[in-house]
Order: sequence, then structure tokens, then C-alpha cells
Amino acid sequence: MTSLTAELSAIAGAAFAAEGLPEELGLVTVADRPDLAQFQCNGALSAAKIAKANPRAIAAKIAARLRQNAILSKVEIAGPGFINLNVADAALDARIAFLCDNETIPGTNTGQGRTVVIDFGGANVAKPMHVGHLRSSVIGDSLQRLFRANGWHVVSDVHLGDWGLQMGQLISEIGHRGIAPIYFDANYTGPYPKESPVTMDDLEEIYPAASAACKADPARLEEARKATAELQAGRPGYRALWQHFFDVSRVGLEREWGSLGIHFDLWKGEASVEPLIGPMIEKLKKSGLAVESEGALVVQVAEPTDKKEVPPLILVKSDGAVLYGTTDLATIIDRVKSQNPDLILYVVDQRQHGHFEQVFRAAKKAHLNGKAELEHAGFGTMNGPDGKPFKTRAGGVMKLYDLIAMMTAEAEARLIEAGLASEYPAEERAEIARKVGIGALKFADLSNHRQSDYIFDLKRFTRFEGKTGPYLQYAAVRIQSILRKAQGEGLEPGCPAVLSPEERTLALHILALPDALEAAEARRAPNVLCDYAFTLAQAFSRFYSEHHILSEANAQLKAARLGLCLLTLRFLTRVLGILGIEIPERM
Repeated sequence: MTSLTAELSAIAGAAFAAEGLPEELGLVTVADRPDLAQFQCNGALSAAKIAKANPRAIAAKIAARLRQNAILSKVEIAGPGFINLNVADAALDARIAFLCDNETIPGTNTGQGRTVVIDFGGANVAKPMHVGHLRSSVIGDSLQRLFRANGWHVVSDVHLGDWGLQMGQLISEIGHRGIAPIYFDANYTGPYPKESPVTMDDLEEIYPAASAACKADPARLEEARKATAELQAGRPGYRALWQHFFDVSRVGLEREWGSLGIHFDLWKGEASVEPLIGPMIEKLKKSGLAVESEGALVVQVAEPTDKKEVPPLILVKSDGAVLYGTTDLATIIDRVKSQNPDLILYVVDQRQHGHFEQVFRAAKKAHLNGKAELEHAGFGTMNGPDGKPFKTRAGGVMKLYDLIAMMTAEAEARLIEAGLASEYPAEERAEIARKVGIGALKFADLSNHRQSDYIFDLKRFTRFEGKTGPYLQYAAVRIQSILRKAQGEGLEPGCPAVLSPEERTLALHILALPDALEAAEARRAPNVLCDYAFTLAQAFSRFYSEHHILSEANAQLKAARLGLCLLTLRFLTRVLGILGIEIPERM
């Protein structure tokens, strides 16, 4: 689907080229002053410097050429040489009619023939998900949906934390408790029991206890480090325990992410690339990139142009254990070999940017990334009223399912307050509340630029007024209701026609979706789509308040307006779908 701005830019570019000027000067954008025009082209100002001529004189020549094209109803020169443009209603009708004839909404195809691996989620094995996992999960999921909509082949990878010190802490704690002695018998190599000796509930209790013990007792910490190194070295009993940790954790994690409608193509963890680490390190040694430093093996990644210190990337600690940077490098090798991506995108907390800078530099120095660009799409934190990362009232970290339950309960209260869904069956009301609560949570997160911090505000997020998820869901539900009533009366939507300012505004915004999709992808910024959806809903609200639809006496006009309702619903549903927000059938 080509946007109007792209179509107009091509027309204006041809006009500049016909005057012997660079075609790219014909770039057309949405007007800064919508009260004066729909679109604008500022290329005459740059052209004046090239041609050493008056910008208004150049603008006059370009404008004369543009007036010959029937797509434009207005071409005016403003200020020092700006060209203001309006599109003819007939041209809008033709493009809207094309969309009506195609049930699927075409994407932008910016990623046609290209592959992206998106690394997000960031959960750890044996630990319950908490609010700190929300942003990575929600932003990453929206980006995978966005890239797919734009024609990319997308491979999403959860990349679980399953190979670090926390594994050694768990193993050593289980050993102290005598829960499963067979796994600690150095003379026994298997087979080990298929059933895990611990459940996810057990792990939720054991891990904090293990962590606390290691903090309190240096001997316990050293024991955990030794267990970590032995696990990574392949000790059979420890590997079998680790597999149990992974399996029981995955069940819980799939349930948690599934409640948010988030799914992954790959369920790999750091441990999955363990076989690649040894050969990779040997290769880095032979190339001279991996060198010893204070008993550890490191890759120097600092550059002469650095304005601040960039520490070396540690590959192997002095005790023989590998770190996150090591497994991240090996994961790049694995992804390049298995997916041959054009881009690997890491949706991880912005506070980890320094780590990824080290890893990316090391990968490029060693030529491990193939053709893939390596990019960190960092994000800020969700904070409490005190401006610090969100906690429970008791000051602890809130579990993700507790947060979802809280949002759902507040959504149900807001539905009751608004008198919505009160006459529906209890099961349906509960499902509506779930969709509204999760929609509120996702939109509140995604409507902020990912790099910004924001304050968690339960009351504001769940309102049915203003720029919120529930407002957009209700807008879609209202259109669905109109179309259901029309169907009940035997009415069919027709092809929309632009006959009023409100219809014109709505049509122009519908046709602007490709621009929003491209901008959101380029900036890795789902908030662009949040803005698009909100503006679309507002434009529909103005159209709805100014025009009769079902009560319109003119049958042809009624069908046209129903067609505009249907088209708006399709586009709003499409964008909310990319944001991962479900729309209830009714409220």
C-alpha cells in the first residue's frame, strides 16, 4: 500500500526533475498547518541554493507543473517558497474505493526479502516473571507484529537466562537441602528421573533463599560459583537438574506470556549455545582478539575515538566460568548460522546499553555477525508515583500475574462505573474485563516512547476517556455495534464517498497508515501507531457526531457512511492488532 505522501512526493519529484533539479527535493509531508493545507513541499528553498535563484520563483515553476495533475485540488505558494497542497475529493474517493475492494490491508513491504531476529522477553529460568519483564515483553511483541506487517520474515527468540550464577546457586541450595541426592553423586551418570524433583512453586521459594545465603556467606557464594562452572563444564547430574529447571520454568513462562497474548518462535536460552563457546574462544585466541588480563580472558573493544571508557568484554573469568557477554557472542554465531538475518534487534532495558556496545563491537571485530546489523532497542522503566521503578505497596517486586489481576479488577470496576456489560453473562463480563485491563496496560506502556520512563497510574490507564486503550477499544466496539444493527436491518455497507470535512479528515487519516507503519519501524517506536490509532478514533468520533448513519434517509448516503464505518473499523483493528490489543465483541 503506497501512502499519499509517497505518491505526492513522486509527482513533486518529477516536477523538480523537469526543472533540472534533484528529484528528492520533491519530498511531500503532512502539513504543519492543517488549517492551511493537507500537505506541503519545502523543496523550493533547498533548490534555490542549488540554482542560485529566488525560492518563490522556483516554487512558482513547480506549482505550475503540479496544477496540471488532477489529483490535486489546491496548489498554493506560501511564505518564502513553501508549496501547500490539497488532494481532490475524487482522488480520495478512488483510493478509498481501492481499499474497500481489498479485504486485507496491505503492508508497506519495507522488509520484503529480509529477515530480522528479535530478542525480547528477558525472563530467567526458575524465577517468576515480574513487572520488570513487562516492557521488554510488550514492546518486543509489538515490534515483531510490526515487522511482520511490513513484510519482514521475523524470528522472535525469548533468549532465557538459564546459564549464569543463579543456576549454580539453585543447584548448591538443593544439594544443601538434600532434595535429590542422586543428582549430586559424582559416580552416577544416569539415566536420571524424568520427573522433576522440584516444581515452579518450589523454585520460587528456593531461589530467593539460595541468593540470600550466597550474599550472607562467602563460602556459600564460592560453592555456587563452583557449581556454575561444573554445570557449564558438563557435569551430568547438574545438567539433568538444569534441564528440569528449564522445563518446569517454561510451562510457567508460557502461561504468563500467553495471558498477554505474546508468543515466541524460539525458546532458546544461553545454554543452547554452550557447544559453540569453546570453538569460538579458540578462534578468538588464534586471531589475537582474545587476550589474558588479570587471570581472565577478554576482548579489548575500546576505540581511539571513544569519549568515555569502554571496558573490555570478559569472555572467561579467572575461575573458568563464562559470562553473559560470552553467551551473547555465541548466540550471534548461532543466529547467523541458522537464520542468516539482515538485522538482530535486542529489546532490552536501556540500562544494558553499555553491555551491548561491548558485545556488538567484539562481534564486528571478529566478523561474527555476518551481514546482520546489530541493534539495541532500549527502553526506560515503568515507575511508581515516587519516580522509582514500580514496586508493591510493601516495597517488593510485583509479580506480573498480580499486575495483570490488578488491571483486570480495575477494568471491571470501570465497566460497572460506566454501566457497560452489566446485563451480559458473568463469564462474558469477566472476559471483557480481561481484554480491557490488558489493553489498558499495553497501551499505557506502548503509547510512551520506548526510551522514556513513565509513571504507573492505574486510574488513568483504565479510563474510557482520553488517550487510553479502553477508549480505543470502546471506539471499535461502537463501530461494531453500528454495523451489527445495520446487518440486522438488512443494510450493506457501500463504497465511501468524501462529501464533508469530517469524511475528508477521516479518509486522509486512513490513507496515512503506511506512513505510520514505516515511521514506527524506522524508529522502533510503537508509540507512533498509538498516536495513529488515537487520531483515527477521534476523527471517527467527529464524523459520527456530525452525521446521521443508520437514521440517514438517503439510502445511497447511508450505505456510503456505513462503508466508511467498516473501513475505519478494519484499520483500527489492524493497528490495535499490531499493538497486541484485543477488541471485545461488545461492551
